[in-house]
Amino acid sequence: MENLKYLDLLAQKYESEEKVVTEIINLEAILDLPKGTEHFVSDLHGEYHAFQHVLRNGSGNVKMKIIDLFKEELADWEIDEFATLIYYPEEKLQLVKSNFSSKQELRDWYIDSIAHLLKLVSYASSKYTRSKLRKALPNQFVYIIEELLYKTDEFKNKKEYYGKMLERIISLGQADKLIIGLAYTTQRLVVDHLHVVGDIYDRGPDPHKIMDTLIHHHSVDIQWGNHDVLWLGAFAGSKVCLANIIRICARYNNLDIIEDVYGINLRPLLNLAEKYYDDNPAFRPKRNAGEQLTEQEQLQITKIHQAISIIQFKLESPIIKRRPCLNMEDRLLLEKVDYKNNEVTLHGKTYSLEKPCFATINPERPEELLEEEQQVIDKLLFSIQHSEKLTRHMDFLMKKGGLYLKYNGNLLIHGCIPLDEDGSMKEMEIEGITYAGRELLDVFERYVRNAFAHPEDTDDFATDMIWYLWTGENSSLFGKREMTTFERYFIKEKETHKERKNPYYYLREDEEMCRRMLAEFELNPDQGRIINGHTPVKEIDGEDPIKANGKMIVIDGGFSKAYQSTTGIAGYTLLYNSYGMQLVAHQLFNSKEDVLTKETDVFSVKRLVDEELERKKVRETNIGEKLLQEINSLNSLREHRYIK
Repeated sequence: MENLKYLDLLAQKYESEEKVVTEIINLEAILDLPKGTEHFVSDLHGEYHAFQHVLRNGSGNVKMKIIDLFKEELADWEIDEFATLIYYPEEKLQLVKSNFSSKQELRDWYIDSIAHLLKLVSYASSKYTRSKLRKALPNQFVYIIEELLYKTDEFKNKKEYYGKMLERIISLGQADKLIIGLAYTTQRLVVDHLHVVGDIYDRGPDPHKIMDTLIHHHSVDIQWGNHDVLWLGAFAGSKVCLANIIRICARYNNLDIIEDVYGINLRPLLNLAEKYYDDNPAFRPKRNAGEQLTEQEQLQITKIHQAISIIQFKLESPIIKRRPCLNMEDRLLLEKVDYKNNEVTLHGKTYSLEKPCFATINPERPEELLEEEQQVIDKLLFSIQHSEKLTRHMDFLMKKGGLYLKYNGNLLIHGCIPLDEDGSMKEMEIEGITYAGRELLDVFERYVRNAFAHPEDTDDFATDMIWYLWTGENSSLFGKREMTTFERYFIKEKETHKERKNPYYYLREDEEMCRRMLAEFELNPDQGRIINGHTPVKEIDGEDPIKANGKMIVIDGGFSKAYQSTTGIAGYTLLYNSYGMQLVAHQLFNSKEDVLTKETDVFSVKRLVDEELERKKVRETNIGEKLLQEINSLNSLREHRYIK
C-alpha cells in the first residue's frame, strides 16, 4: 500500500512514459561517471581564515589541476599567480589591475585570464553532468559561460561571435564579475563534498564565521566533536555545558563570541565577578601573538573566568549525584576540599591548592549556588536559547551532524569507539540497559537529539547525557578517564593534570582492531577506513597520521594555533577522489595578505594513502545507492502505469 502511494506521488512528477524513460537513462548514465572528490577537514576550532584558505584551494587540488592543464603553457610564477586569482579573486584583481599602465594591457590580461578560467572550469567539470555544472555557475553569466564552454566552431562560422562576446563583456565592465564567478565555480567543482570531522567551536576566534560558511556550502556533513556537543548542550538547556563554553571563551580571550556575535549579555556575570574575585594568574586569558589587552580588560576577563569556573564546578555535583550510572563520584571535587587548610585529597593523596578562589563556596554545602549565581546562570541560559544567530547555527549543526557517519565505505568519527584493554567494545549501562560499540554511540546520539528537541527540560536525563559526552569516561567524544580542569587550575603537581586515554588510542594502531571496528559498523574491513580527528598528531615527534596499515587515518594535525607548537604543523586534510586517497599536511597559515603578495600556498606534503586499481564510479558510492533505488522506483512506475 505504501509503495502504491509513493508511485502515485512519483506519477505526478513524471506524467508520461517518455519522461520516465528519459530520467532512467539519465540516472543510469550518472552511475558510470567517476565519483566526486571528497574533502575531509577536522578540528577547525574557530580558525576561520586558515579554514577558508584550505576550502578555497581544495587542499591543493586547485593548484594540481592548474599544473595538469598549463604546465607546458605557463611559467611557475604564472601558475602561482593564476592559482591566487582563483583563491581570492576580488583581492587579486585589485592587485593585478594596479600593475597595468594601459587599457590594452588590461584587456589582453582579461582575455587570457578568462580563456584560462574557461579551460580550467571545463577540465574540473569533466566528470559531472551539464546540469550539475550549470548549478555551479554564477547565475547572471550562465548563458554566456555555456556558450563559451561548449563552443564548436570547426567551420569558423562563429569566430567573430565568440570574439565579440568577450569584447562586450570587457567593454561593458563585466570582466571582473565574470572572473570572480568563474573562480568560485572552480573552487566548487574541484571538491564535490565536504566532511567536517568535528570541533568547529572553541579556542579560535571565529567559529561563527565557519558556521556561516558551512551553511552556504553546496554539499557538507558534520561529525560532532566534543566542543560542538558542548555548544549543542548549552542551547538544549544544560547549564553546566553553558558554564563550560563561557569558561573556555574566557580562557582563550574569546568572550566577544558570546557577547558581540551571539548577543549574550555578560554584564550580570561581570558584576558577580567584580564582587567576589580578584586577579589570579591561573585564570588569566591565553593570548595569541599580536593580541592586545589593557590591564583592565585582562583583569575583567580573569575575574569572569574564575566566576564561571566556580559555577561550573558547583553545577557538576548535582548531576553526578542524581546519575549514579555515570560512575563519576570521584569527580565530586568540591566535597574533597579542606577549605580551612586549602588542600584537596585525590585518589588517597593530599595536595595543596594554589591561589584558590572559593569566596562563593559554603564549605558545608559546596555545590550550592548563591542566589546571585543562580540568577546569573538563569539569565545566561535564557539569552543563549533566544539568540537568533545561535539558533540558526545550532539548528544547522543538528540537521547536518551526527556522532558518526558511514560514507562511501568509510567510517567518519571525531573521537573514539570506547574499548576495553583487551580490545572488546566497552560496555556502559544506561537506564538499566547495557550498550557497547555502535549501539552505545547510537544511544548517545538519541539523547542529544531528544535534549535538543526539548530545550525547556534543563535537568532531564538527556541533557545530563550531553554533559557526560563532554567529560565522561565512556564518552565516544571525550575518550579519557577524567577531565582534570579543576586540577589544572589549582594544583601545581602535574601528575594530577594527566588525563588517561581510552585504550582505543593505542589499539587503533593495530590493523586487526580497526577491521573489527569497521565490521562493528557493518562496513567492509577490506575496503573501508576509519577517518578520525580529536587528538592532534605530533608530527614534530615523528607520529604518523596513517595508522594500522592505512586502515586508520587521523587528520587532526593542529588547525588550532593553541596546538601548533606541539604538532609542528597546521593540520592535516584528506582528499578522496576516484583514483584513491591523498593525505595533505599544511604549513602554518599566517594571513590572506601573505598568500596574495607572496603567492605561496600553505599545503606542503601530499602522501598517497591508497590508489584504486580501478577508478571508482558513482554507482559504488552512497549517492549511487540512492540513484539505484530511484531507478528501481521509476522502473516500477513504468511497469505499473505505462506498459500495458
